[in-house]
Amino acid sequence: MSRISQPDPELTHRLTRRGMLGVAAGATAAALLGAAASPAAATSAAAPTTGVTSGGRGRPVLPPGRLGIQLYSLRDKVSTLGFAPVFAELEKYGYDEVEFAGYTQGSAGPITLAQLKRLARDHGLTPIGSHVGYYSDDPNAYTFAQNLTRVLDDAQALGLRHIGTASGPFRYGSTVDAWKRAAEEFNTYGAAARARGMKFYQHNHSEEFSFATDDPEVRLYDVLLAETDPDLVFLEMDIFWAYSGQFRFSERPDGTPAPFEPLDYVLRQPHRYPLFHVKDGVSDPANTYGYRMTDVGDGDIDYQRFISAVTRLRGERSAHHWQAEHDNPADSLTFARRSSEHLHSLREKC
Repeated sequence: MSRISQPDPELTHRLTRRGMLGVAAGATAAALLGAAASPAAATSAAAPTTGVTSGGRGRPVLPPGRLGIQLYSLRDKVSTLGFAPVFAELEKYGYDEVEFAGYTQGSAGPITLAQLKRLARDHGLTPIGSHVGYYSDDPNAYTFAQNLTRVLDDAQALGLRHIGTASGPFRYGSTVDAWKRAAEEFNTYGAAARARGMKFYQHNHSEEFSFATDDPEVRLYDVLLAETDPDLVFLEMDIFWAYSGQFRFSERPDGTPAPFEPLDYVLRQPHRYPLFHVKDGVSDPANTYGYRMTDVGDGDIDYQRFISAVTRLRGERSAHHWQAEHDNPADSLTFARRSSEHLHSLREKC
């Protein structure tokens, strides 16, 4: 297995994603963690439709038409080659959807939103969502807080069903009241998105699972869930970062146990999680975040079990969208191909 160590991945992720969104403005864990999954045995670039994995022989775990990729993972290729060659590769690899992290393509030249929408369609890809900043000190910034109408206009022009942010609700601090205040703003964005026929969502990192600084009995993620309107604000669980949060915050600051299981959040309120980030990691207790990020299928997160648990719920098989992601892949197109092969190869246990 190829296992790639990423030092301090969350910090790197936040800094580099912020830069990517700047370009856009110019336009324990044992419950679900087992032995490392074996890589897919597929030999072609196209996603396999048959095969057996450690999950056994049965119907595919991944629902048809629901595999996407967060284009942040391919930002190097988008910025040098442009969207067209990247979309052509994703089509070959069996992807159905794309999630944006910026609408420009660097040295490949300008592209309009109409052209981008058509290009995705021509390659059989559905633009499913996009990450935009939450707030900025710059009044002209391309964020929900500063330019909500423009953000929604662009999302609507692309035909997006979801529009969200990868920023945590830390705008006003880490107290309970600070997160209640942020939740009120998220409700506002959610109402505006719903008026356009879209869903507003928030994508987590691990810090969302930390505890309120003024009340260490309260997990901040629970405040977000409780204070946002479930009909207006949705969640995109980044599964890697959720398990990192489990590693980091299964004890309160005073050392008392506070275990939690990321999957339980989803099973309790599956309708709140239309999107997921499928990101893998090798368990490493010596790492600050508990894991070293790696390609999907090379790590210790049991996606056969996680995805099956969600899609087996009544009425939920096709209700969710699974976006492969790696913050800093060694080779982004190889990551995209191998992730698709692995996820398509997973079978439900009989």
